[in-house]
Amino acid sequence: MIALYLALLAAGIGLFVLSYAAQFRLAALLRQRHPQQWKIIAEPEQGQATAFRIWVRLQHVLRSTALPALEDAGINRWQRVWRYSPWLGWLCWLAALGMRLLLH
Repeated sequence: MIALYLALLAAGIGLFVLSYAAQFRLAALLRQRHPQQWKIIAEPEQGQATAFRIWVRLQHVLRSTALPALEDAGINRWQRVWRYSPWLGWLCWLAALGMRLLLH
């Protein structure tokens, strides 16, 4: 039971890290395969393009329907990873918490 508990905790951490890494992979794929669309994200209309502003704009794009409209299977796959891995991570952590509450 302890091994399952630790595995659930580790899986939760791994899934959260995966969702974080998926953002970087999506940005890299957009820069490589769709430079015009990346330019829209990376270059704001006004002001300076800081890392934080690019990240915020990328978050808006990740939540929008713009990425599926590109019809790029790799980008769509990484967007799904970004979208669902935190939910699965929380599910693993809640399952570990439930195990801990039931066994004590």
